[in-house]
Parts: sequence; C-alpha cells; structure tokens
Amino acid sequence: MAGGGRRRPDFFHRVDRELFALGCANVAGAFIGSMPAGGGTSQTSVALNAGSNTQATSLVVAAAALATLLFLAPVLALMPHATLAAVVIAYSIGLLDFAGMAAIRKVRSIEFHWALVACIGAMTLGTLRGVVAAIVLSLASLIRLTNDPRVDEIRRIPGTHHFRPRESDHPDDEAIPGLLIARPVGRIYFGNAENTGAKLTTLMRAAPPRVFLLDGSAIPGFEYTALKMLIEAEVRLRESGVELWLAALNPEALDLVRRAELAQRLGPARMFRTVEEAVSAFEGPGAIQEKPAPA
Repeated sequence: MAGGGRRRPDFFHRVDRELFALGCANVAGAFIGSMPAGGGTSQTSVALNAGSNTQATSLVVAAAALATLLFLAPVLALMPHATLAAVVIAYSIGLLDFAGMAAIRKVRSIEFHWALVACIGAMTLGTLRGVVAAIVLSLASLIRLTNDPRVDEIRRIPGTHHFRPRESDHPDDEAIPGLLIARPVGRIYFGNAENTGAKLTTLMRAAPPRVFLLDGSAIPGFEYTALKMLIEAEVRLRESGVELWLAALNPEALDLVRRAELAQRLGPARMFRTVEEAVSAFEGPGAIQEKPAPA
C-alpha cells in the first residue's frame, strides 16, 4: 500500500461494513444450510469488557461457540433462563450512554426523541421492532422538516455590505426601504412549495416592497412544479406593482431558471450573482461595480 504501508484514513467511519459482512455471510450460508449469522449489543459489550481490539475476537467467539455446542451444551441446558437473562442484563447495562443521550438533547431535541423511541421500543417491542419504530419516526420527522422549510428575511449589517438573517440578537441590522430580501433554505419541490410561498407572502404583507429579492444561495435547486409556481408568482407580483429579482442562484437552480421562461421575463437587469450586487443596483451605482449575471 502507498504511504509506507500505512492505511489511508477515511474521513468518515463506514458504519455499514459489519452489516454488509453479515449479509454476505447469510447469503453464502443459504447455499450450505447454515444457521443465520447475526450480532447483538450484549455480545459487543462482552467483547469490549474482555479487552477486544481486533477482528480476532470473532474467531475466538466462533471457536468458543463450537466448543460449547460440542462439550458444554448439556451443562448449560441446566442453567435457569433467569440466570442467563441476568448475565445478558449485567453486560448490557454498560451500553446505556446517559451522557450521550444528554448531549443529543442539548444539541437537537428532535434527534433525542428518535433515540428515546429506539431505546424504549427495543426494551418493550424487541430490538428489531424498536429500531424499525425509530426509523419510521425519523423518516416522518425528516419529511415534515423538508415540507416545512425555513425562510429567512435578510438584512444588512450596519456600515457594511454584508447580509445575514434577521434575528432578535441583531436588532440594529438594516432593512432597506422598498426592498425585501428573503432566503428560503433547502430544495424547493411540490411538497414544500406551497408552505414556502405562504411564508414569503407573510413577509411581504408585513412590509410591502417595491422589489422582492429572492436570495437563492441556500436553494440547491427547484423541482419543475415549484419553478412553475415561481413563474406564476412573478406574474402576480408584477400585476400588483412589485418586481421580482433573483440573486445568488446555485448552478443547478440557475440552469433551470435559464431553461424556463422566467429568465426571459426577468432579463439580465433582474438577475444577479450576489445579494450585494442586487442591493447595489437597487440603491444606485457606486458601491459595487460588478455587472449582473447574464440570463
């Protein structure tokens, strides 16, 4: 291997390697009639407490299991189930990471709820059903978050040409009279386009502008239905005396806008590479000399 035989480090640990190996083992075992291969958290705990550091642990466990089946099965058969359960519980207690759960709750409460459901589900429904319940909950939560994207009103930091979302921590940030800057966060598609439009409408009703500037820096792209809704919104805004401007579109979103009729309607005068350029054009020449991006 390159680098003097040293293994190249990965940026992320591949957590699916063990699952892939177990899958391959079960596929191969199907051809020879072997018992299904698997793993458990209690087995992991026993291995860690015994000082396991390498893959040789699996070989030792396999050899011990074989010896147990051949020689110790009659003895273990006499052991009460309650005793076996006590052994499993004793080694599994060390897997409860209360500090880790507290850290999750401190950073993001929704993921703490996922972990809590997985923990309670595993104890009450069994490991597989508990994990499935947590997966279903997490997917439903992610769908809800995706369908209800964040929309920020953007304001200028006093004395600068920099902009940031409006927050209570920065009450002195400047709102430019006649210009409303809004930044939706996330990909806009048919599932969240209506919610995004409703939040943008709320911002416009709070302070009706002459120009509505859509900051696309946090929008990876548009789904066709969402792009069509944006085109229709431009028509309604124009009829009510408000101009729609676009700025800081990501490459994918910019390419889609250029392919649609929206680019022709806006023209180069209302499409900009950055929010700073758009604000400079709104306030008049002088601050930023760059030209608008071609449509």
